[in-house]
Amino acid sequence: MTRDALLLVSRLLFALMFVPSGFQALANIAGTSDYFAGLGLPLPTLAAWGTGLFELIAGLLILIGFQTRIVALQLAAFCVVAGFIGHHGQGGDDAMLAFLHQQMLMKDIAISGGFLALAMAGAGAWSADGRGAA
Repeated sequence: MTRDALLLVSRLLFALMFVPSGFQALANIAGTSDYFAGLGLPLPTLAAWGTGLFELIAGLLILIGFQTRIVALQLAAFCVVAGFIGHHGQGGDDAMLAFLHQQMLMKDIAISGGFLALAMAGAGAWSADGRGAA
């Protein structure tokens, strides 16, 4: 596979995670807000709207490859912060649940590494960023 094809596949796979998540958060603001309230976040409804919009818009920008380096850096930071807020120390006395949250935290950190690589590589020729570049 060529470099540009792999970058396109990478962007599609990232978008498959963030676009549906953003839609889901926005389609169920009450549920998303309740989740954030349960995590102890201040202004959970504002956090729900902000998170849903960010995931949706950033996911779409990654999908089309527009401002990819900047958006990928923002998503890398988002993944680390969201991972620590949502998973670090969660699970309480339930060993299986604690293990699951630890794995989810590590997944979020790994995804941030993928976004850092995408930020370094750029979107490739098959993208809005690559359009017209030769």
